[in-house]
Amino acid sequence: MKGGYIAVLAIVVLLVEGCHVTTGATCNPMELSPCASAIVSAKPPTPICCRKLKEQKPCLCQYLKNPNLQKFIKSPNANKVAATCGSPFPSC
Repeated sequence: MKGGYIAVLAIVVLLVEGCHVTTGATCNPMELSPCASAIVSAKPPTPICCRKLKEQKPCLCQYLKNPNLQKFIKSPNANKVAATCGSPFPSC
């Protein structure tokens, strides 16, 4: 359990250090922190995670350009979370 906590904490730190992009949405990778648990542990995403993922969808291509974020966004669990939320990742 301690390892899972550390992994979630690491994702949050990376998200805080992530990029900020100006588009139609306010791009802030920290907004995806409610999804961290689902991504690292394969738990089902929460409704808050799904809402945040949909809000940040216009920003995902920019996040993929950030090496600190892309390893989480490209992970199989992240794709499962996106599919479960009905918001598949865009092809960039």
